Amino acid sequence: MARWFNAMPHPPLAIEISPERVSLVRWSRGGALEDLAVEALGPGVLAPSAVAANMVDLAAVKAGVESVCKRLHVREGDAALLLPDPVIRVFVQHFEDFPRSSAEALPLLRWRLRKSVPFDLEEMLVSYTRQAPRENGVNVVAALARLPIVREYEEVVRAAKLRPGVVLSSSIAAVALLDDKRPTLMVRIAGNALTTAIVRGGVLCGYRCTELPVHSSQLAPRMLLDEIFPVAAYYQDTWQEQVQSVVVSGLGARMPDFLPLLEEEFHCPVNSLLQSAIKSGRVPEPAQRLADRELEGLLGWMWYRA
Repeated sequence: MARWFNAMPHPPLAIEISPERVSLVRWSRGGALEDLAVEALGPGVLAPSAVAANMVDLAAVKAGVESVCKRLHVREGDAALLLPDPVIRVFVQHFEDFPRSSAEALPLLRWRLRKSVPFDLEEMLVSYTRQAPRENGVNVVAALARLPIVREYEEVVRAAKLRPGVVLSSSIAAVALLDDKRPTLMVRIAGNALTTAIVRGGVLCGYRCTELPVHSSQLAPRMLLDEIFPVAAYYQDTWQEQVQSVVVSGLGARMPDFLPLLEEEFHCPVNSLLQSAIKSGRVPEPAQRLADRELEGLLGWMWYRA
């Protein structure tokens, strides 16, 4: 009963705003995909950042949101809002003891993470969840964002009469696509942003979002390996076991160029995130349209809703 009361809301709409596009999805009451609309954004319209203003061309982003709402005949409604990964910082923190009361837990998290984010405590939005540690104590997954940045996105969707009751990053949503029976390393690339996460048995063991020195189209295999290695090394040292599966997103037709080095380094299968999700049955036939458009965040949110 407690889990039911504390469960994340499941609005019938979900909208994802990324540097390349605005995507809106509507689900039926039974959870089936009803409709999808995608509107492309021009280069430079959106600049994801945890600190600076994101809406370089606010009018263009508003027009994109209004367009997808009009095509799905959405006049108003509750919605989940998925944001670019750089906007939301995610940390996995270990505590010997962690308060049950949020009134005590939030100040503790703010104090612990105050030096890990480049903005003031007064502007810090914090959300967290407890999860099982490897041994003793408590592991806490904390998501932090700067309030003015989140409000930028919320105000854009509210202008289209959508009510963003749930806000999360695209990769946190996409984690639900992983078949995590074994330690799985997820690597997602979007433009200059690289997100690396390791999940094992439903536990987020490591997470890192960084800015690549070059665009994904110019990324070299060795450069990618150097960027993702810190999370893999942290997992191996902390959990005393190797990564046993790797899934990658964002390389497109260049994926075969990266496979030999990644497989040699991790000594395990390396697949695309979507191929892995389809193989594990996490992309039902009605949701294939999301997979065709590579909307992994929205696909993952579909699993959270279930």
